[in-house]
Amino acid sequence: MEVDRADGRNPNQLRPLACSCSILHRAHGSASWSQGDTKVLAAVYGPKAGTKKNENPEKASIEVIWKPRTGQIGKPEKEYEIILKRTLQSICILTINPNTTTSVIIQVVHDDGALLPCAINAACAALVDAGIPMKHLAGSLL
Repeated sequence: MEVDRADGRNPNQLRPLACSCSILHRAHGSASWSQGDTKVLAAVYGPKAGTKKNENPEKASIEVIWKPRTGQIGKPEKEYEIILKRTLQSICILTINPNTTTSVIIQVVHDDGALLPCAINAACAALVDAGIPMKHLAGSLL
């Protein structure tokens, strides 16, 4: 006998997915991604000239900025930033635009679980929308 989850899904059901691209006009690329009732917006700015002090100037760098729905960024959000940055650095081709920085801003609209997978998907869609060169795409479900 299968027990329904709190949101009414069966154990083998995924959250419904939705994505829209090019939703922010001032960003170089943007995407809205929702998985069930969790929704995030991702905006990409860049590549822009220069890298941070500790970055390799012979490669492009990726900067991730996490914006919680309310309040200050805490330890879980800092960990999400690090995971997302490492994920994006592993899929982007960083040698094409050396000594540049691409900023990825994640704005949490609503969190009902699966927040990090939702952010990974939104960031990838926004990078595609911005035309950032990538080796492959990352996708995540929960």
